[in-house]
Amino acid sequence: MDTIAELERTATETLDRFAIDDERLERRYGPDKWSVRQILHHLADAETVLFDRIRRVISEPGSVIWAFDQDRWAERLGYAEDRPLDLSRDLYISTREGVLHYARRHYPDSHKLQFVHSETGARTLKDEFDKVAFHNATHLTHIRLALGEV
Repeated sequence: MDTIAELERTATETLDRFAIDDERLERRYGPDKWSVRQILHHLADAETVLFDRIRRVISEPGSVIWAFDQDRWAERLGYAEDRPLDLSRDLYISTREGVLHYARRHYPDSHKLQFVHSETGARTLKDEFDKVAFHNATHLTHIRLALGEV
């Protein structure tokens, strides 16, 4: 997989999803699963967490970086209630631009920079760049399922 190309592709598709109508934003890909709206909020927040990790690994290799509780973020940050979708879109845009900047600059040697994830152990900067692309692609599949496109 060409991670930088996948980061660009998933960004384009994700940004298109922020523009869909309210009825479709409320669709879910399964019982008790997040709605499209909630997935988009999650993508924006997860992107900020992963971008923070990327910058920390570049700046402070070997650091311990803590996991985050995505369900608690969804509950406490209002994914299902009143959080403006435009806020999440803008967070996603600026954060993905930052991820792409550092991926273009550091990806070729990213396997050399390591950190310790609080739940999964030793990881590399390359792992984190790849995770951003994989995570986004996975949730785009969930959105396509919710919208009946798969």
